[in-house]
Amino acid sequence: MDEGRLLVFATNNMHKVKELNDILEKDKLDWVFRSLEELDIVEDIEENGITLDENAKIKSSYIWNKYHKNSVGEDTGLEVEALNGAPGVYSARYAGNEKNDQANMNKLLAELDGIAHRNARFRTVISLVLAGEEFQFEGIVNGQIATMPQGNQGFGYDPIFIPEGYNESFGVLGKEVKSLISHRARAVKKLIEFLKMRS
Repeated sequence: MDEGRLLVFATNNMHKVKELNDILEKDKLDWVFRSLEELDIVEDIEENGITLDENAKIKSSYIWNKYHKNSVGEDTGLEVEALNGAPGVYSARYAGNEKNDQANMNKLLAELDGIAHRNARFRTVISLVLAGEEFQFEGIVNGQIATMPQGNQGFGYDPIFIPEGYNESFGVLGKEVKSLISHRARAVKKLIEFLKMRS
């Protein structure tokens, strides 16, 4: 493997790793992405930033500073207008540090109970560190919060998020649609275009 073309994806969330690889399969990219687990990096990097941008940078910078490997850090949040942008950066831990998807959805649905205005957006920020220099890429998908979960595909808040232009949630639409239009897909596409220019 060409170490110069290796990018460490600074996450232990294998759902995110799989999503990234599904998106990358469609592009002829001569960079190789590896998860922390694949490289036997066992640390759980503490995400103590107060914005998605900060958390993404914390993760990518940690890998560069400790292992001197080019890296990608990512953070994603669900931002609900009626809740002043919550859960936002706290999306994964909204119902507690256990990061339980079902508990998070239940809490969000309870807080929106009786509220007609359900506009929301998923936002992803990717931080890339190449040779110590950091670059950021953002992806956003707008939509609505459903009144109850739909489908069981995806992860996180997917069963209750209906993307703009669709009548079903990501939990129903599945990875084929999500890999084309999601917040993460849009941020990754910007990352890929940048890497192609560096090839």
